[in-house]
Parts: sequence; structure tokens; C-alpha cells
Amino acid sequence: MDAKKILIIEDEKSISDIIKFNLTKEGFAIETAFNGQEGLDKALSLNPDLILLDIMLPIMDGFAVCKKIREQSNVPILMLTAKEEEVDKVLGLELGADDYITKPFGMRELIARIKANIRRSEIADNAKNEPSNVQEFGNLAIDMNRYEVRKDDKPLELTLREFELLKYLAERENHVFSREQLLEEVWGYEYYGDIRTVDVTVRRLREKLEDDSSDPKYIMTKRGIGYYFKRP
Repeated sequence: MDAKKILIIEDEKSISDIIKFNLTKEGFAIETAFNGQEGLDKALSLNPDLILLDIMLPIMDGFAVCKKIREQSNVPILMLTAKEEEVDKVLGLELGADDYITKPFGMRELIARIKANIRRSEIADNAKNEPSNVQEFGNLAIDMNRYEVRKDDKPLELTLREFELLKYLAERENHVFSREQLLEEVWGYEYYGDIRTVDVTVRRLREKLEDDSSDPKYIMTKRGIGYYFKRP
């Protein structure tokens, strides 16, 4: 089996070298980039299985790189940041990052996050060969097996995490889940995030699914409790 390829976009060489050393020991093939433009070029040309993307980069910051990658690829993106500010984490997720981890981080946690995100991506890729299992909800058609969503018969581009959340809620329509429950069930036990992550993903989903994201018809909020899926 070919080694999974990880692209590290990190301008601090000492940090990049430590990550590269540890991930190489885990059997990953590593590519590196030390500024945003180089990282973007390699992300689009090397077709990595996962990208570790620092926020503070020269030439082009991590947010801009993430946005550009997402215009062309759904490769898992794990953002690295030295900042604790909530706005940085939220913005990264808004732009399509799958996960984030704050420096300084433990290598075991980083490796666990990487493996979890690659595993999800593999499941989604393998699902393309599964028999179709389309369920319709109003003008929305969700292929539960193939990770495909269509609205008014037009395909929607969802990230893997967005699809997983949509599928989980749609398969359990009208059942209200707290943010904590969704973190545990959709993101998984190995996920060390916070509940704002759920809010951001729901907001991104609404922007793609709903005619008016401020007046949703599919993903509903139960004030003070959480979210649920409603058939329109």
C-alpha cells in the first residue's frame, strides 16, 4: 500500500522538521512548503491526502490558502495556529478547514487527528463505488451511500464534514441533538474541539442548502438545546 502523502505548510522550519520527523516514523510520505504561495502550488499539483496548514505564513496567509484550495479540492485540511483567539478558529472552519489544532500541541494528538481525517476521507472516496441510496427531502436529494447531495437536481459541493453532519441529522429527522452530542457522534471521540465548531458547520450547511439561510427549512434550531433536521 502506498504511503499517505501529507503536505506541511509551515514557515517555521524547526516546527516543520519536528512534525516531518514524527510523521515519517508513522509511515507517512511528507512534502513541505514554507510560504503560502508555495503551499498553494504544491497543494494543487501534488494531490496530497491531507494538508497541515499554518495560519501565519509569509506571502499568503493560511486563510487565503485554505480558501483557494477549497475552490478546487476537498482534501482534508487541518489548520495549525499559535493563536488562542476564537475568531481564528472560526474563520478557518468558515473557509472550509476540516479541523484545527492550537500550538503547542502534543504529537500524539496531532497524529490521531491526522489519521481520523484521512480515514474519513478514505470512506468518502470508497463510497463512490457503493450502490446509490438516494433519499429525497423536498427539493433536496441526498445519496446516503455516495456522499452526494443535489438541490433542484443540481449538485452541491459539500465538505466531508458538512456531508457527515447533514447525513447524520437527515437519517434521524425531527430528533434534536445538542452540540455536544453532535461533536461526539459526527466528529468522533478523538475530536478535541469546542461546540462553536458545530455552529460554524451548521451555518455553512445552511448557506448551501437553504434558499434563505436566515430562515432555514431543513436544519432547524431548537433554542437552548441544539439542532435537528426537518422535512419541508
